[in-house]
Amino acid sequence: MEHVGGQAVIEGVMMRNKNDYAVSVRLQNGKIKTKKETLKRKSKIYKTPFFRGFFVLIDTLVLGIKALSWSANQQLEKKEKITMKEMILTIAASFTFAILFFIVLPFYLTGLIASKGFIFNLIDGILRIGIFFIYLLAISLMKDVKLLFKYHGAEHKAVNCFEAKKELTLDNVKKFTTVNPRCGTSFLVIVLIISILTFSLIISDYWYIKLGARILLIPVIAAVSYEILKLSSKFKNNIIFRILNKPGLWIQKITTKDPTNKQIEVAIASLKAVLK
Repeated sequence: MEHVGGQAVIEGVMMRNKNDYAVSVRLQNGKIKTKKETLKRKSKIYKTPFFRGFFVLIDTLVLGIKALSWSANQQLEKKEKITMKEMILTIAASFTFAILFFIVLPFYLTGLIASKGFIFNLIDGILRIGIFFIYLLAISLMKDVKLLFKYHGAEHKAVNCFEAKKELTLDNVKKFTTVNPRCGTSFLVIVLIISILTFSLIISDYWYIKLGARILLIPVIAAVSYEILKLSSKFKNNIIFRILNKPGLWIQKITTKDPTNKQIEVAIASLKAVLK
């Protein structure tokens, strides 16, 4: 079966398969506007286990930036259009914030409690998960984020309907759940779990070695997490992978919301466009 995935964007949904991607948005006049492009063919290294995780992550980020930029511009007047440079700078600032908030902050707070050894790494990991959870709860209260999470739910409903081999109609899509085991949220939760296990092996008396390793090992942890996500999708009935997937599915109860009919229609339009 053809694999599809996507993400929520500003007032819309982006869907992709291995060949194409499409972005559909609801315009201010109520109409749906769709943009579709063919993806560039990838070299064989993109399919090599462990290496592919890093490249897929970069590819997803680049495509996500393009989709977000285009969707945002559809809601703005011509003079207010966001340039690609402005979008990249915004994403770069977001990454810097993420490193400071989810790596440096828990590391610093842990230093106030413990100094070294396994206990330090354990507390650091627990704090990182706690901060991530509180952050998601906090932003989920914001009006714009609530709207984004509804489109996220619409995206999942449409993908789940397609994977169940049902016709992509409003009535069919509405019946499906807003959670999906291959979601980026589940990927982030797996990253957090793998990071705790990995960082527990880093024993050093020097804080800059421990902190530096936490930043430098991000691509490695992402690559391993991607392979686990692929395996959990392939062996979704395996008890070990089901347990590993559970936290990500729970967190998706925060990052996805029940969409309206109009939002589901946008997700359907995007998915149908990419499947043509």
